[in-house]
Amino acid sequence: MDRSEPLTCRVALEFSRQIDLHASLAPLGRWGDDLLDRWDGTNLVRSVRLGPDGTQVAWCAEVNGSAPRSIELSYPSDAGVEGVALLGAVGATFVLDAGLDELIAVDQQIADLAGRYPGVVPVLVPDPFAALVRSISAQQVNLRWATVIRARLAERYGRRLSVGPWHVHALDAHALASARVEDLRELQLTNAKARAVVATARAEQAGELRRDELERLDDEALVAHLTRLPGIGRWSAEWFLARTLGRPRVVAGDLGVRKAIGRLYSAGMPTEDEVRRLTEHWGRAATQAQALALHDLAVRPA
Repeated sequence: MDRSEPLTCRVALEFSRQIDLHASLAPLGRWGDDLLDRWDGTNLVRSVRLGPDGTQVAWCAEVNGSAPRSIELSYPSDAGVEGVALLGAVGATFVLDAGLDELIAVDQQIADLAGRYPGVVPVLVPDPFAALVRSISAQQVNLRWATVIRARLAERYGRRLSVGPWHVHALDAHALASARVEDLRELQLTNAKARAVVATARAEQAGELRRDELERLDDEALVAHLTRLPGIGRWSAEWFLARTLGRPRVVAGDLGVRKAIGRLYSAGMPTEDEVRRLTEHWGRAATQAQALALHDLAVRPA
């Protein structure tokens, strides 16, 4: 990560319990640096929308210790935001206490995972536009290549935001809404993905992806709303429910989820319907249990 030195303010984010931040944040950096959600094992650099106009504000944190109860957030002193607003927005990206204790009491396999990986929690991608572009980039390719594609999009169609010695990019919906398919093809997106990214950017510009409005929809209405967009199928919409809104959702059609659930319950490679049946008792702990199962698959792939 490149360094520069603008002035910063600092504020402490306190967690209600200890979190294994290194393990929880691992998915953000496991496949490389996409310049949008930056995690190198010590330094976390992201941006968040704040205020009524949705201003993108960069922030960073240095994570020390195995399971801290707090982290210090730094943000630009000229950002024009209150520390309390940043704390609320960043704190909401960590999904804590989502009914996991109740599930552990009735599911020994989940109890074993929770004991093996204490403090692993889902970390959300809270911006709807960025989350959908992330899903589009990951469709039918390996995740390392998806990371490369997002970094290229960030460099050409993102705004570079500085915070302390670091920088991060935020995708510019206006720039992407005006992009031509052939421009995105130069970055090695497929035709279908290029059209999907442009359509998603135009939906963002049209106000169709306002988070406050999306949050008012129930799950199925939200899935229907999102899948009207080119390139956004049920798989992407369900990841949006789980990883952007933090709702309890098992993404049963995802290959990694199927592998993780099959191993967890000794079910081989279950179908999407079988995954839903095997996890229907997860209830409101679904997103956290899914994160545990995927973490186990990542650290013990054999």
